Amino acid sequence: MTAYALVTISLQDPETFAAYRELAGAALKKHNAEAMAVSKEAEVIEGTAPAPDVTVILTFPDRAHAKAWINDPELADVHALRQNSGITNIILM
Repeated sequence: MTAYALVTISLQDPETFAAYRELAGAALKKHNAEAMAVSKEAEVIEGTAPAPDVTVILTFPDRAHAKAWINDPELADVHALRQNSGITNIILM
């Protein structure tokens, strides 16, 4: 069953994030995933948390593919770029 992941990033280092973006597509493709929606204009409409700078909805064939992507040792450097670009959260739905 299709799985979705919600990614939020509050940027602290745009240059590192730019380097991550260059590699992110291939990393997702390796695990049959794609970015379904990307926004730099997220707006909090309920709650008090600040809106992230970047919000992404990823789609995976299933939860196993999502977990394989996040735990892939060959992608550790790619994930590190994302993590080092700011405060990131990924929620598997």
